[in-house]
Amino acid sequence: MIQEILSIFYFLLPAGFANMAPVMCKNLLKSWAVPIDANKTWNGKPIFGKHKTWRGLLLGSLFGVIIFFIQQKLYIFPFFQSYSLVNYSETSIFLGFLLGFGAVFGDLIKSFLKRRVNIASGKSWIPFDQIDYTIGAIACAAPIYFVGWLESIYGVLIYFILHVIINHIAYYTKIRGEKW
Repeated sequence: MIQEILSIFYFLLPAGFANMAPVMCKNLLKSWAVPIDANKTWNGKPIFGKHKTWRGLLLGSLFGVIIFFIQQKLYIFPFFQSYSLVNYSETSIFLGFLLGFGAVFGDLIKSFLKRRVNIASGKSWIPFDQIDYTIGAIACAAPIYFVGWLESIYGVLIYFILHVIINHIAYYTKIRGEKW
């Protein structure tokens, strides 16, 4: 079971980094910090909200590709092979793009739904704020590689826990304004 947990954690690393990219790179590409929804509304509510930007979509997708590329290079080592769900030497880097894009896309879908149920941008919506990116990444990657249902559940649970831990650390170190 530990092997499966570590393997799904490793497989979803591009999504995990993609999810952090918009926050980590908030001072880069400022001209791309334009809302994806162009500040449009639907039924009087923002479609996604002003914090869902083209910069986040671009950088999240790029981080997915970069982390996947690193995984491809590390695949020559038996240690990394033993925790790999895919043969990175034979798998297209497009899978890294799908994992990164899927993470950001999952967040967009969650933001759309959040606006429909009147939850303001930046306000907590547990557990959806913590699992959106993992579900999005798994769904977008599925046409190329589906990890399996049990592994998907493991992935969502692992990254839910990591998300909570990382956000709490960021809150207590004054990097983030809210714990959730």
